[in-house]
Parts: sequence; C-alpha cells; structure tokens
Amino acid sequence: MFEGKDELMVMQDDLRRALSKDNPRWTMLIDTRRCILCHACTLGCMVEYKSPPGIRYRPMYEVEQGKYPQVQRLFVARPCQQCDDPPCVHACPNQGVGKATWKSKDGIVMINYEQCIGCGRCIAACPYSARNLDGGAFYTSGTPEIPDMERGPVWEYNRRWFREGKKLPVGKARKCQFCSHRLKNGSLPVCVTTCIGRATYFGDAEDPESLLSKVMKTDKVTTLKEVSEAGKIAAPIAAAGYRLKSTEWKSFVDQAVRAYPGVTPVFGSSSTKPRVFYIV
Repeated sequence: MFEGKDELMVMQDDLRRALSKDNPRWTMLIDTRRCILCHACTLGCMVEYKSPPGIRYRPMYEVEQGKYPQVQRLFVARPCQQCDDPPCVHACPNQGVGKATWKSKDGIVMINYEQCIGCGRCIAACPYSARNLDGGAFYTSGTPEIPDMERGPVWEYNRRWFREGKKLPVGKARKCQFCSHRLKNGSLPVCVTTCIGRATYFGDAEDPESLLSKVMKTDKVTTLKEVSEAGKIAAPIAAAGYRLKSTEWKSFVDQAVRAYPGVTPVFGSSSTKPRVFYIV
C-alpha cells in the first residue's frame, strides 16, 4: 500500500497522466525484497504472449548470498533492460527506426518482425540474455492437434500475430517490450499487474509525482551489470566494435542460444544504461 491506496491503483493513475504527455520515458523498478518467487509475473507474461519453448521474456533467478549463518536468498526477475545504449541494436545489420530493431523515444527497444532477418547477432550481443530466436516449437508438439491457446493470435508491437508453420514471429528474435500494446491502451505491463507482492513498479521516470520516481528517490537503487553467462559472450563482441567475421558471429550466436536465459545475475553499473532498476 502507498498512502492508503493499492500501488497498482496509484501506478494506473500515473500511467494515465504519462500517456497525456508527448514522450513519456518508461522505466521499471523491481524491489527484490518483496519478491517471494511465486513466478506469477513469469507465468502472466507467458500467457499474455503464448510464449513457446525457448522464449521467456521474464525469467526468474535465484541467488544465494553470504555465509552461514548469515545467508540470504535473493529472487531476481529479468525482463529486457530496455537499455538507452543497447548493444543488441548496435549488433543488428538492419538497425534503425522501423527496421529490424531500434530504441524508441519512449525508452523501449523495439523489434519489427517483418524486418528482422533472424541472424541472431542481437542475441549474442545482449549481456542480459534477454533475447532469443523463436524456433517455431510448441509445448503440445507431437499431440493430435496444436490448441488455439498456443497458436495465437497474440498481440505484440501493436498488432496481431499467429504462430503457425513459418509465420512470423517464428525464426525471429523475441524479447520483452514492456507490453507496449497494453501501454498504448492504458494498461500496465502484465508482469506488474500479476505480482502479488507489488514488487514491480512502473511509470514515467521523468514524472516526479509518479510512484516510481518517489520510490527511486527514497530507496537505494542499482542496475544489472550483466547475466554472467551472457556477459562473457557479449564482452568480446562489444570490444570488437560489433565488427566480426560471419564465422565468429555464428560461434557467438550458438553460444548465446545455448546459454539463454542464463542463471547468474550480476549487479553493478553498466555502460548499456538500462532502464530497469533494482532494490536489493
């Protein structure tokens, strides 16, 4: 509760106010102290997008810190970090507004499935293991019939998609995009609304009256530096200025796909300038 009102209701009011502006800057804050590892946010996200095998927009990590008897378990959600300096965009051979991937004015890193060539370079370049290729699989593959709940339709990037055969987004890079279709229609991201502990805050960071801004001012916040398994792959790519031979790219992409979605979050400052913050 915040000043006697459910945080969701406060953030919904904040969202309406932000949408009245020309260019809100969407930001997320995750309070790990409130997380109980119920996986409601992960499951809510998977239902919203009918996520296929190999695609999880919001995985959960479990971290054990300290030494006995002073041991603490930390539960960390990892959506796309929506970086202001996104390495995934730098790595894309077809980057730019309206092309395969770009950084939008509202702070979200977008993907255009119709322009993505499925090369996977963005996957290897992301130090957070936030992207993966949709391989076209279904959880009910091998059964007499693929149910509608898996095939679609799915609303994403403000339009409807059916996953059948080789139809988009099969074969394309996929990731969290702060439920941009929900935001456009005045609803909070599904991970925010399904969290029973109210552990995820969302809003316009440039609105000083938003709950998000108030909590960020009163609590010490940090960012993810990387997810260790992905960071080891992404570091040499960034060091090379994203200019690699095709064979080198293939090797890194194969490693990144195998490592997805990683297991070890590492907190600290990041040159990617993430728009997802944490309280730990």
